[in-house]
Amino acid sequence: MDAPTEQPHAAVRARSPSRDSLLIRRTMAEVTPVAEQVTSYFYAMLFVRRPDLRSLFPAAMDMQRDRLFRALLRAAEHIDDTEALLAHLQSLGRGHRKYGTRAEDYPAVGECLIGALNRYASRSWNAETEEAWVRAYTKISQIMIDSAAADELCAPAWWCAEIVAHDRRTSDVAVITVRPDRPYPFLAGQYTSLETPWWPRIWRHYSFASTPRSDGLLTFHVKAVPAGWVSTALVHRARLGDTIRLGPPAGSMTVDHTTDCGLLCLGGGTGIAPIEALIEDVAEHGERRPVEVFYGARTDHDLYDIDTLLRLQQSHAWLSVRAVVDQQARLRLPDVIREHGPWNGFDAYLSGPPGMIRSGVDALKNIGTPSERIRHDSVEGPAVARG
Repeated sequence: MDAPTEQPHAAVRARSPSRDSLLIRRTMAEVTPVAEQVTSYFYAMLFVRRPDLRSLFPAAMDMQRDRLFRALLRAAEHIDDTEALLAHLQSLGRGHRKYGTRAEDYPAVGECLIGALNRYASRSWNAETEEAWVRAYTKISQIMIDSAAADELCAPAWWCAEIVAHDRRTSDVAVITVRPDRPYPFLAGQYTSLETPWWPRIWRHYSFASTPRSDGLLTFHVKAVPAGWVSTALVHRARLGDTIRLGPPAGSMTVDHTTDCGLLCLGGGTGIAPIEALIEDVAEHGERRPVEVFYGARTDHDLYDIDTLLRLQQSHAWLSVRAVVDQQARLRLPDVIREHGPWNGFDAYLSGPPGMIRSGVDALKNIGTPSERIRHDSVEGPAVARG
């Protein structure tokens, strides 16, 4: 996240990393090449010291074993950026409620984090470095604990939801609609995590495909991916009447209704779901700001929801939809964006596979789009879950 605009000298001082930050980054540089061993050692220590915590994790941890560990390392690395740290960790703290995490569990996690780093960062580790990590983890864990406690006063740890519609669009893509057991507040462009009854404690992220509806129903676009436990179950096994669980909403890829900037939307595959929600959001606010949508797919067959977008285009003169089919790698979405640019006066929204988001961000920056006008959630999974 960019720092607030300040006077030049103050801005330079604000960007100077603290001593703790420098020590943490030095540790990160040493452990990154052996991240898999560090992660394994961390969990081995944790489950030996606190075997009761093993039940909070899925039976098979190979696909998400390192998510908690990576999140902690990433947070520590940005310990100086308080604003970004708060936003990230508050969401993480709320989200961890669905696993059954308690405030008293955090000290054991911290001890094992320090122990793993001590073992694998032997060249850079000393008493000063350990103190820096202790301070960082204390700050990180307290933000998460406070966030979870505040959330507990106003929201459940999870929602149960019944599947009321299951529309197979292709052999591996389904549009699924669910009815939560209680009101579920969210914003267009956000995402949530889903757990199926067939794979307990395994959660995957999916974006909402619409704005909040008067009937309370929620819709998701799901693509079954190879070895994807949750996605395959939702597409091929789920039936009407089945019950799934929803975590709390998260994500910041939402429309800023305080401006009249146009929206440039890049959606790849099932990443088109939150783009449709953003279009609905603009329409519901009665705005006439231009919305330019580029819908990327590998083949025509993968444009499974193009009819929905075309109907929306017919209803709204301010909406333009272009399909970009990457047949045989001849037409790439970032190249098309560059050809139709520049996009002065537009806020950019990207949703889809991680590679598409990265290349799209690079393309936009290369044609002069400021970073603060490019919006997307983490490339690790919210819009298009990989499992």
